[in-house]
Amino acid sequence: MAEQRQRALSTSGEALYEILALEKGATHDEIKKSYRKLALKYHPDKNPDNPEAAEKFKEINNAHATLTDPSKRNIYDKYGSLGLYVAEQFGEENVNTYFMLSSWWAKVLFAACGLLTGCYLCCCLCCCFNCCCGKCKPKAPEGEEQEFCVSPEDLEEQIKNDMERDGETPIVLQPTNATEKTQLIGDGHRSYRTDS
Repeated sequence: MAEQRQRALSTSGEALYEILALEKGATHDEIKKSYRKLALKYHPDKNPDNPEAAEKFKEINNAHATLTDPSKRNIYDKYGSLGLYVAEQFGEENVNTYFMLSSWWAKVLFAACGLLTGCYLCCCLCCCFNCCCGKCKPKAPEGEEQEFCVSPEDLEEQIKNDMERDGETPIVLQPTNATEKTQLIGDGHRSYRTDS
């Protein structure tokens, strides 16, 4: 795996076909036939003293596994080994989205939106003018109260003042002589009978 990452990931999608000695548009039967022929030739049991044959056998198995899986083959044919790496990292369903967003036109569109709106957090001019700048923000209808934010400290102070004015003071401390038993639970036995 470390050797694979050291190699540059290609976008041509031809290397796996070359390993199996095939052209890029090979059919499933041609892939299977070529794989069997090369697997017999480079199998480690037939070449016990040749480590290069064992490495070639691993490459042949990897090429066969990728090219016989229809979704992996489709990704490989379109995007090469870079597409397979992206599929491994982000999932096969997100490969097209990744390459679409990394295309030159998507980068230009992103840069243009950033320059036109003045920030990269807004998606478009409409969002920027409504949310960031507030120039085109809809006005509240007449007769309705304006919404405003109150800090928690101010709200707490307002509640205290209202309760003191009404003659009630909030309880802020526990009683000092509180015990586990209260007067609601007596030491006597309870009776659950009803008079009927």
